[in-house]
Amino acid sequence: MADAGPASTRATADLRVCMVAAERSGDMLAALLLQGMQKTWPLMQASGIGGPRMDATGFASRWSCDELSVRGLVEALWRYRHINGIRQTLIQDLLAAPPSLYVGIDASDFNLPVERLLRQKGVPTVQLVCPSIWAWRPERVQKIRESVDHVLCIYPFEPDLLAQHGIDGTFVGHPVADVIALEPDRLKARAALGLPPEAPIVALLPGSRPSEVKGLALPFLQAAQWMRQQRPELKFVLPTLELLKPVIDAAIAQTGLQSHVQVVLGQSHEVQAACDVALVASGTATLETALHKRPMVIAYKMQWLSWQIANRQRLLPWVGLPNILCNDSLVPEFLQEQVRPKALAQAVLRWLEDPVAVAHLQGRFTDLHHQLRQDMPTLATHAIQKVIAA
Repeated sequence: MADAGPASTRATADLRVCMVAAERSGDMLAALLLQGMQKTWPLMQASGIGGPRMDATGFASRWSCDELSVRGLVEALWRYRHINGIRQTLIQDLLAAPPSLYVGIDASDFNLPVERLLRQKGVPTVQLVCPSIWAWRPERVQKIRESVDHVLCIYPFEPDLLAQHGIDGTFVGHPVADVIALEPDRLKARAALGLPPEAPIVALLPGSRPSEVKGLALPFLQAAQWMRQQRPELKFVLPTLELLKPVIDAAIAQTGLQSHVQVVLGQSHEVQAACDVALVASGTATLETALHKRPMVIAYKMQWLSWQIANRQRLLPWVGLPNILCNDSLVPEFLQEQVRPKALAQAVLRWLEDPVAVAHLQGRFTDLHHQLRQDMPTLATHAIQKVIAA
């Protein structure tokens, strides 16, 4: 590791970090960052809002990130009182005993107001994951500038965009690109999941938020039902979380696929490595699937009013990260009323019938993987060192 510089004087127990992640994908990002920071500050104390991966590093979660996980404006309004109560309690405690550093993990609607107040009190503030001002809601630029000392960007084009607005940022790469092998071992993943080595396997990934699963689990399973009618040899595997399993089990029972869909807890990366094609909810899972070099069909469905609001503010023609990052319509997207089981099924089957297209896609995804693989924990820690030394 490079010379820590002036910030090395902070490598003592007095470095107290507050970190807030608002969903499971943020929990994964934050856990990797914590591991990198602990190498530089082994006596660092970290607490705030996190998930099981953060807790496994020694992080002290006051609230679970699951309590903040919402999707869409309408759902956020429904849960506003509860979420705002958590935020106000957090703010009061942090102002009473300011930390050495505040790190917000994505979730800009929650984190930016906290960061703004702390920054006014002289607390260094860092945001991991740039708010997607390039995709929608560009008016957030002023809020970012007022709230954050430095943005740790996971996509390469973001620092230049932020610099145009007077905001400091560093491209640190996407940590998922470090975790996922450049050449995932399909046979090893299938063996770990107890899947046959040669059977055609379709991964069903309806999301990690309750609202996502509620909207997508049934159409995904109905699509699987339609695919089985065309290709009886297909096998389906669906990773989920313990708290979402009752919804998944009910949808499987409704479609009569109990004997044909293997449900696994966690192990989403193993499922992505093992499959031939994935039907996946828009979000981080689409990027993970791309880095596993697997073809996919993306679906996105949310509460009607939330979609109307978000769609009007959308700046790009795509919602799926693989298409956005490659600036190309590489994989099909089905949004809102387009999320129909037969259409989803037909799009999935087209990938299974076109190995030439799959090979081309894998080449594009390999290029993307190299671009995003930058050792985020180390680069992010170096950037944080400069912030707290300033």
